[in-house]
Amino acid sequence: MDLNTIWFLLVGILIIGYAILDGFDLGVGSLYYLLGKTEEEKQVLLNSVGPFWDGNEVWLLTGGGALFAAFPQVYASVFSGFYLAMMVVLLGLIFRAAAIEFRNKVESETWKKRWDFLFFLGSFLPALLFGVAVGNVAKGLPLDSAYNYTGGFLALLNPYSLLLGCLGLAAFLMQGVTYTMLKTEGAVQERAKGLFTRIWIVFVAVYVISAVATYIVAPGLFANYAKMPALFLVPLLALAGIILGPLSTKAGRYGMAFLASSVTMAAMILTMALGMYPNWVPATDPNLSLTIYNASSSPLTLKIMLIIALLGVPVVLFYTTYVYRVFRGKVQAGRQGY
Repeated sequence: MDLNTIWFLLVGILIIGYAILDGFDLGVGSLYYLLGKTEEEKQVLLNSVGPFWDGNEVWLLTGGGALFAAFPQVYASVFSGFYLAMMVVLLGLIFRAAAIEFRNKVESETWKKRWDFLFFLGSFLPALLFGVAVGNVAKGLPLDSAYNYTGGFLALLNPYSLLLGCLGLAAFLMQGVTYTMLKTEGAVQERAKGLFTRIWIVFVAVYVISAVATYIVAPGLFANYAKMPALFLVPLLALAGIILGPLSTKAGRYGMAFLASSVTMAAMILTMALGMYPNWVPATDPNLSLTIYNASSSPLTLKIMLIIALLGVPVVLFYTTYVYRVFRGKVQAGRQGY
């Protein structure tokens, strides 16, 4: 395995880690008004994500930094092409962070309602737009000879990409609702259990439609699977997670339900990555596609960055494990935390 492939896998692992970890708090925020009906229940929901959201976003920052260092041309083309969409995502994440931190600083109903809305909006928009971005990349971007994106903002909102945006949103909602079942009890937990089945049905329906649409819109993503049928084990893993979710919920095994949702999320991203390899950004003109070879940094840079990553990633893993261990168990409404 060469350095370029190792970095492709490493960036992919960081993206999967972000999707699983920040996925549940984006999901909780998107379901905020459906799960929390009273002030105490809203406080429980905020307390459930409060200790984790900033640590979860470290995975996004690390993944973005790794992409910039290892594949700068991919970073430049994607971020400049999706500039407006990325600004919306960043504003959403900023609104959400500010809402979590400032909502309880003033004992005013109007004050709290405004921050509640920003918490919801700042969760919903990124949960939707991440999938839209993936849809555009999977579909193939119009790039010129300098690898600049030549489409406009509205071209990003095409039907296929919006469909994958809905799939991503449904996956985040699955993460959020299973996490809520795991971390809460009483009325909020019962409400989450009631929502789970409806979200699961929508997720499965959108998943099937998206798979068919991908075969029609981006048939090239299936080429690697035709060459190596063993790769089908990954989408089968996603299928196993989809089946295990409702079975675990019915049995009251909420930790297993959250694990099943996380496995589904990870397998979905890995399925897409394996289909794209060795491309990072397929172009509408295949000759202009950005691959792990023509978009990478020099071999020396990749080697030095790999050493740094091998030193830094364990720190991130330790911090993440430590925080989740400290704040394990059910959450309660109260003055502690958020």
